[in-house]
Amino acid sequence: MSDRPVRSRRATKTTAKKASPAKRVKRPAKTVAATAAPAKRPTKASAKPTEVSVGTDAAFAPGSGQTRRRLKNISEVRHYFRTNDVPILFFGATPFNLLGLDRWIRNFTYITYYDAWDGAHPRVFTPIDKPYEEFESGEEINNWLLTNPEVRAHIDSVTPRGIRPKVVMVFFNSETEDICKDLGYDLILPPASLRERLDSKIVTTQLGNEAGAPSVPNVLTRVDDWAGLQKAAEKAGLGDELVVQTPYGDSGKTTFFISSEADWRKHSADIVGEEIKVMRRINNRPVAVEAVLTRCGTVVGPFMSELIGYKRLTPARGGWCGNEMFPEVLTGESRGIATELVRRLGDRLAKEGYRGFFEVDVLVDTDSGEIYLGELNPRISGASSITNVTAGAYADVPLFLFHILEYMNVDFDLDIDEINERWEELASGDLWSQMVMKETDDIVQRLTATPSTGQYSLDGSGALVFRRAALDWHQLQNEAEAFFLRIYGPGDYRWKGADLGVLVTKGRLQVDSATGKSALTIRARHLIDSIRAQYAGTPIAKPAAPATNVAVKSG
Repeated sequence: MSDRPVRSRRATKTTAKKASPAKRVKRPAKTVAATAAPAKRPTKASAKPTEVSVGTDAAFAPGSGQTRRRLKNISEVRHYFRTNDVPILFFGATPFNLLGLDRWIRNFTYITYYDAWDGAHPRVFTPIDKPYEEFESGEEINNWLLTNPEVRAHIDSVTPRGIRPKVVMVFFNSETEDICKDLGYDLILPPASLRERLDSKIVTTQLGNEAGAPSVPNVLTRVDDWAGLQKAAEKAGLGDELVVQTPYGDSGKTTFFISSEADWRKHSADIVGEEIKVMRRINNRPVAVEAVLTRCGTVVGPFMSELIGYKRLTPARGGWCGNEMFPEVLTGESRGIATELVRRLGDRLAKEGYRGFFEVDVLVDTDSGEIYLGELNPRISGASSITNVTAGAYADVPLFLFHILEYMNVDFDLDIDEINERWEELASGDLWSQMVMKETDDIVQRLTATPSTGQYSLDGSGALVFRRAALDWHQLQNEAEAFFLRIYGPGDYRWKGADLGVLVTKGRLQVDSATGKSALTIRARHLIDSIRAQYAGTPIAKPAAPATNVAVKSG
């Protein structure tokens, strides 16, 4: 097998914003630990996988567990999940997005391609036999896992006769739906066709306008030249400083700032022929919030600020690289307005047939204080990891449990207004932050040493040291502690843009600088440098062009 990283083609329009680390993966032909990614079916260097015999009871199972009486309050919801007898399986390259949810749900398992614990996590299952494969998307990873014989054998072993397993993931497509139907698994997500439609920034804007959740002043149009763009902007009163977005893709790659004909020439090839959203350029602060649309209404999670474009964390200009949740993200009237905006959008999504989890970017105009709808991500997001450990989650249940409840064989009647009011009050009592760390140097290496997954803390000299193995970040107590989730391990590759891992901690990671822009705190920079210092690798001779990694950014 060649000592080269694999090549990947350009992302498709289903690429998701702030999704899960290691959406695109690559690995050497054979690695010791189960921490790599598969490519073009077995060569001489990788033997053909041994087929594992699996049962097919699930394909013919009539339902999804015993029918329960109607659930009427949060206590009954908690009891329902603690006594759950239906296997609920999260598929992904890593368990990052929903890590720790197994604390709340009996029979919840992570089926992942990478195993950051090397077999030590009791609720993470990773197939052992992983021939060299080239994955171009998170959807391909999940479909590979679903059809893997080891995975199917594992699911069969934990599924009672007559029960259909429930499957959830960040990335999926129509092929995923067909696979699950064939295997007798219930994919507890909105239809892929609906999610693809709602992924469009144009559709989001239209639905928001109809729901009374307006975007930054804009016009939806098509233009063929600079004069056409100027004319459309002038008619809509948008001014000379414009932001242009095309319907699909990462916001950092499909958002263009245009204020001159030179800017137009630079980006016109990506704009002409597309339906576009032309916006007035404002000074804004992006705020992320997740929500769940249930039959009883929309439950709105905590608001978070975003870490954007820090060169120590990502090589992508404008690239998303983390979140902070703290009391002052939105306060008072602004929090109420943003919550109402999200609930209105949820009500409109219900008319489209949508159910379950979604993420919204809210834009705060720092000059006027106005709050606008940004982008909609109809899926689990990278912010989910923090959403599920907030004080509100521990007072009631993690937000994602409302999504699962919506798809289970149980009726419920919950007071969503009361839940939202309580969560808004509890929002002032907790503080969490996370950083998604990518390789920022222009290198291609095979890793020989990586930091361990687990709990770290600052010692008496201020050094960040590994304290103990840990399953997740739920037990962190203060700013002196941190949890690091490793993605690539020894034997895997790192290259510019590759996801290395995620660091979660209590306390802020950003401060407002004297220029009015956000900057990483001294503590954040120390944490980054300390983790990076634990990576080592050997250069790859005559490397192929490394794959583009869009692991946790926009979509």
